[in-house]
Amino acid sequence: MKSFEFFIAKRYFKAKRRTGFISIITYVSIAGVMIGVTALILVLSVMNGFEQEVRSRLLGADAHLRVRKFYLEPITRTDSLMNLIMHTKHVVGVSPVIVDKGMISGKQRQYATVVKAIDPKFADKVTDIKSKIVLGDLDFSPMLIHGKMLPGIVLGRYLADALYSTHIGDVVTLWTMPKRGGIFTQPRVKQFYVAGLVEIGYYEYDKTLSYISLKDARELFGIKGVTWIEVKLDNFELAGKVAAQLEDELGYPYTTETWFQLNRSLYSWMEIEKWGAFVILSLIIMVAAFNIISSLIMVVMEKTREIGILKSMGASSSSIMKIFLYEGLLVGVIGTVLGCIIGYGAGFLQLHYHVISLPPDVYLINSLPIVMEWKDFVAISSMSVLLSLLASFYPSYRASKLTPVEAIRYE
Repeated sequence: MKSFEFFIAKRYFKAKRRTGFISIITYVSIAGVMIGVTALILVLSVMNGFEQEVRSRLLGADAHLRVRKFYLEPITRTDSLMNLIMHTKHVVGVSPVIVDKGMISGKQRQYATVVKAIDPKFADKVTDIKSKIVLGDLDFSPMLIHGKMLPGIVLGRYLADALYSTHIGDVVTLWTMPKRGGIFTQPRVKQFYVAGLVEIGYYEYDKTLSYISLKDARELFGIKGVTWIEVKLDNFELAGKVAAQLEDELGYPYTTETWFQLNRSLYSWMEIEKWGAFVILSLIIMVAAFNIISSLIMVVMEKTREIGILKSMGASSSSIMKIFLYEGLLVGVIGTVLGCIIGYGAGFLQLHYHVISLPPDVYLINSLPIVMEWKDFVAISSMSVLLSLLASFYPSYRASKLTPVEAIRYE
């Protein structure tokens, strides 16, 4: 059963004003709340979309978590460790990896590179590298090049551009300094032919990474075992939980790194940016809240006689306060609902019909990414309604303090 306070508030809200200006301010307040809610939903949804794109590209190159030894000591009992990890709950794939730094030279140019040695049959179960090959294939098999049998190497697209080695069969040279040795120690050198080009979609990776086989990496770097084991889960959000479980099971000297820890600064920056946008765009709703204050004050002034009559008939101060709180709340709720509908509708159109397109050669995607999350709708709606309620408090309080005699003295 509805209270009489809400009934009167609804009548006041729908009634024609003696002063039309009050109605205009009310409509402006609703529009302000609606625009603010719509803007917040769309901006946060676009940020979610870009965050998902970045995360998917990073997770396409890296696994959900890594298992390694402290001080990056090589893991020697690889097979038994991989078997143990595979039997852990939520783990769907493992891959041994050797990673080290070196120099790579192509046609009269040389650059620093991060060499990542993988086994294609395992790597494809953990990362998306195979699907990111833009030229050639993920194949390190030796091939006769210029009279010599050379192993294959897959280069990041922008690294290959920098080396002028963008064709299958181009010869590049990798070299690295031994970890132990004096100033006269000779570098280890090995030639490769370009077997393919990969484009992860993250510039820092595509500019520095090169991929070779585990066998070639052991020869080049002179190490036994692997640097770490990459692990893929059925849900990347469980990485922290599974990492803690693996550390407990494996014990010292093994440790883990999750996808979030590997790119903590990037993800933290995106999270701060998202909250910053939320706070800044909330100012639009705060402007609408000030309109609610002014419109309710004017309504209280217009309804002074009615307030006096209600009080003389026995209405309490709390009932009078509730009437105007409900009226301010109606403005907030209507604006919030309209904003959610418009925001969802615009997001739906972009998601399914790609209304706003992007140049794929710049952004690697052909339309503005958008991901609508229910928790954003809940947070925005709650904040909007709360601001409207707070804005209604002062006019409602002033109305509740009117005395019947003063209110109807001159009527």
